[in-house]
Amino acid sequence: MSIEEAQKVFTIEVQGLKAVRDKIGEEFLRAVDLIMECPTRLILTGIGKSGIIGQKIAATLNSTGTPSFFLHPVEAMHGDLGMVTATDVILAISYSGETSELNVLLSSMKKRGNKIIAMTGGKNSLLALAADVVLDIAVPKEACPLGLAPTASTTATLAMGDALSVVLLNRKKFQAEDFRFNHPGGSLGERLKVRVSQVMLTGQDIPVITKEYTAAEAVRILNEKNLGAVLVVDRSGHVVGIVTDGDVRRYVLGDIGLSDVAVSRLMTVNPICIEPDMQAADALSIMQRHEITVLPIIDSERKLAGILHLHNLLGKGEFRFLV
Repeated sequence: MSIEEAQKVFTIEVQGLKAVRDKIGEEFLRAVDLIMECPTRLILTGIGKSGIIGQKIAATLNSTGTPSFFLHPVEAMHGDLGMVTATDVILAISYSGETSELNVLLSSMKKRGNKIIAMTGGKNSLLALAADVVLDIAVPKEACPLGLAPTASTTATLAMGDALSVVLLNRKKFQAEDFRFNHPGGSLGERLKVRVSQVMLTGQDIPVITKEYTAAEAVRILNEKNLGAVLVVDRSGHVVGIVTDGDVRRYVLGDIGLSDVAVSRLMTVNPICIEPDMQAADALSIMQRHEITVLPIIDSERKLAGILHLHNLLGKGEFRFLV
């Protein structure tokens, strides 16, 4: 009996989803247009189960390129309304559309000039009447046999939020790389799918000298930049060598002073270089294969564009092991 009851819940919820799907039309497109035209943020609000669903929808929107946040109606009426600007678009969720706390809040928002999108099953409710656009999420019935606990209706609400998120994602031409950029705390494999150009060091952060420098000056730059290597370029900016901590140690072991030694005697000529559009995972593979921790980044003319350290991939900033 319990298996049949469980299957019946799925049947009812699927029926609810189909009912809401079939009602998607011009109002949905108007809602998408309102959000696309919004110069600031989409603010979601709702109470109870609707509020919980609203929080999830906000999280999905944020990770797919639509800046959003959830605002609790009661907290809003006690000061948090100050977070709302007149250009924000409001997405208000209430299945009945008659939630008093929510409707009082929306009255204040309308006075501020906010555009309101209602997600409700009550087409003639106070919420629907106050809204600029109404997304109909009415389902034939709840899966709860008492008809009291939001079940099929919350599933339909969540699906409507997902539909908005995906359509907005496509309108904004949001790509996988954008998604990964918003998820720096994901698994290491996912984090390494970014391009080298997104994690390499550039400009003043690059430890770089020319061949005219002495070995002692190279050591000074080594200490100053603290990356374990200094790149050597010619006067045109082409990478011609690299000086690592190991190079310095091996030289010093020969009891030879560095003050008057040309850096060209110290450096490794023609180091391994990569281009900025290489994936970070491939750069890591090169480092592992050659047992090195630093890679010069060069442009199409083989001029220095940046430097990539193992720490940029695994140990610092956005790319760190999670333990």
